[in-house]
Amino acid sequence: MQFSSYWHETSPRFEQAGSLPAQVDVAVIGGGFTGLAAARRLALAGRSVAVLEAHHVGFGASGRNGGHLNNGLAHSYLAAREAFGPEKAQAMYRAFDTGIETIRRLIAEEGIDCDFRIAGKLKLASKPQHMEGLARNFEAIHREVDPDTALLSRADLSREIGSDLFHGALLSKKSAMMHMGRYVHGLAQAAARKGAVIVEKAPVTALSGEDGSWNLITPKGAVRARQVLLATGAYTGGAFPWFRRRLVPVGSFLIATRPLTSDEAKTIMPGNRTCVNSLNIGNYWRLSPDNRLIFGGRARFSARSDQRSDAKAGAILQAAMLRIFPQLSGVDIAYCWGGMVDMTADRYPRAGQANGLWHAMGYSGHGAQLASHLGETVAEQMLGLRQGNPFDHLPWHAVPGHTGKPWFLPLVGLYFQFLDKVK
Repeated sequence: MQFSSYWHETSPRFEQAGSLPAQVDVAVIGGGFTGLAAARRLALAGRSVAVLEAHHVGFGASGRNGGHLNNGLAHSYLAAREAFGPEKAQAMYRAFDTGIETIRRLIAEEGIDCDFRIAGKLKLASKPQHMEGLARNFEAIHREVDPDTALLSRADLSREIGSDLFHGALLSKKSAMMHMGRYVHGLAQAAARKGAVIVEKAPVTALSGEDGSWNLITPKGAVRARQVLLATGAYTGGAFPWFRRRLVPVGSFLIATRPLTSDEAKTIMPGNRTCVNSLNIGNYWRLSPDNRLIFGGRARFSARSDQRSDAKAGAILQAAMLRIFPQLSGVDIAYCWGGMVDMTADRYPRAGQANGLWHAMGYSGHGAQLASHLGETVAEQMLGLRQGNPFDHLPWHAVPGHTGKPWFLPLVGLYFQFLDKVK
């Protein structure tokens, strides 16, 4: 078993990193989907851009996720409609649809080979009462914002998934999947071709603003920029305390099996879609391009991801996988990895300008499908070409008692475990 990301290990490593310029129009902090999409868009508009990445391109959540591109809100659409009204809720929902279309367009424009495929997503009801909630949500979604949805009965699932644990599902037909490592590598190459300078191993350790510009300090030197875009998510460093108090880094963990035979794959996933169950401490899974089952979840409420933590989470995930697919008993686990996702208190993303900095983050575990789009969106706001987006100007209060290290996560985990038992 390799304790490393399947996406990292099965994609090329970006090798065109440049030297740090002394001055640029825009400094983009973070070399994942958000930062690279923004850098490409800014460079296309003629701006000089430096991307400052603390490790390597795609190191963070962009290379440590489940490979899903799921449309629709992470929340219940009904809850979003109640909180913000129908117009705002619909705009938020459609931003995820647009996010997938943005990825499809970038792949086509830049010729990125990343196994992109519209697959559809199943939100699977783990309990009978969860099916009732999915049905209410489906009725509103299908009527008001997304007719490309369907409600599947328990009998319908026999053609979709080789498990009898679920009571039905909401099918979102626009959802997709791709190879995340190859996509982020292709996006980095595209940004560099357009003129963005990408500097790896360059974490921003200090930042100060004066006379309408910013001075950023890294181990590779300093750079002055007229504008700064923060795109670091759960990996936001100590130089940005305002944002750290509003983002909770939460571990998300994954395993990937050995490549399955064609018959094995059809036995467990005949529909070959992305899947997520309806528990609070839930799981998500899909087949990879080489027929591995990639299976993930919170597993442990921790803000750590290292080999010891990932191994503990991997054992929990394997047990959960076998409860759903007992036919995989004896199938080896080839990869086990983890990473951080950036949660906001209300689990809605934030994008726009706050505390003097442009930013796009807080994706709350649903960034793969949205990050490229919001990177371009905020870039266009910086260029004066766009007035706003659905996630701009949302109230964003600091999490009480939180300064960057989420000491309260084990308590949150116990609470959600209790909810899964009683609801």
